[in-house]
Amino acid sequence: MPELPEVESLAHFLRERAVGRSIMAVDVVGIQVLKTFDPPVSALGGLTVTGVARHGKFLDLDCDGLHLVIHLARAGWLRWREDLSGARPVRPGKGPLAVRVRFAPDDDGPGGAGRAPGFELTEAGTQKRLAVYVTKNPDEVPGIAALGPDPLDPSFTVEALKRIIGGNRTQIKGLLRDQKVIAGIGNAYSDEVLHAARMSPFKIASTLTDAQIADLHEAIVTTLAEAVERAHGLAAKDLKAEKKSGLRVHNRTGQPCDVCGDTIREVSFADSSLQYCPTCQTGGKPLADRRLSKLLK
Repeated sequence: MPELPEVESLAHFLRERAVGRSIMAVDVVGIQVLKTFDPPVSALGGLTVTGVARHGKFLDLDCDGLHLVIHLARAGWLRWREDLSGARPVRPGKGPLAVRVRFAPDDDGPGGAGRAPGFELTEAGTQKRLAVYVTKNPDEVPGIAALGPDPLDPSFTVEALKRIIGGNRTQIKGLLRDQKVIAGIGNAYSDEVLHAARMSPFKIASTLTDAQIADLHEAIVTTLAEAVERAHGLAAKDLKAEKKSGLRVHNRTGQPCDVCGDTIREVSFADSSLQYCPTCQTGGKPLADRRLSKLLK
């Protein structure tokens, strides 16, 4: 799933390539992807992209005051196309293409007609969760309205994290992934943050000491900021590979930990899994690989 660093990098990518361009059309292939009907998606035609923002894991293209908001969900991605002038008309089907955004042609080609760039939103797999909204105010999108603080915002301080944790009895892994608590962190970067903080994913949030909260805050900000920096300037097509290469524990089950050399282990759940290093995070003890497991004693 694209998380804060990848979505921030996609926003930067689109600021460089889409801002200032006029939208020729937005073609919706999978009707289930469109979550709003008023204003209609056709209202975007002829508008100019004036800015691109990120809200948690949401992309927000400001088009002359009308917003095209995108959530890539678990298996969605954005693919930039340098020229869509010869693209076949989109038709509903079983393929991965969900939405195509076409910009007006550049006026620098033969006879004044240049390439017509744009981007496509695709989604792999059978669980179609990619979501697109057309709205006058991005805060009207339910997922954005409910977001917690952004961990890269200056207001996200150690004291702010202390208030968030409070008496929360949630396991820290689940708390980090809760978008209503902290925006933008998903399964992968919660694993990475907890490894950097040397903290068990099953530790109860309310049991953290002030020192541990400070360490967790440092791990959150540093891990995400470094991931954003690594991805800065990369093309959209290269972001997935960069994310994978920068991970220390997530999706590295059975490999040696880069910090201590211990074997990275996994706990599997019904629809996801987590990875951790026993030496770095759980005092050398393995976590029971069963749902709602607790540290073996």
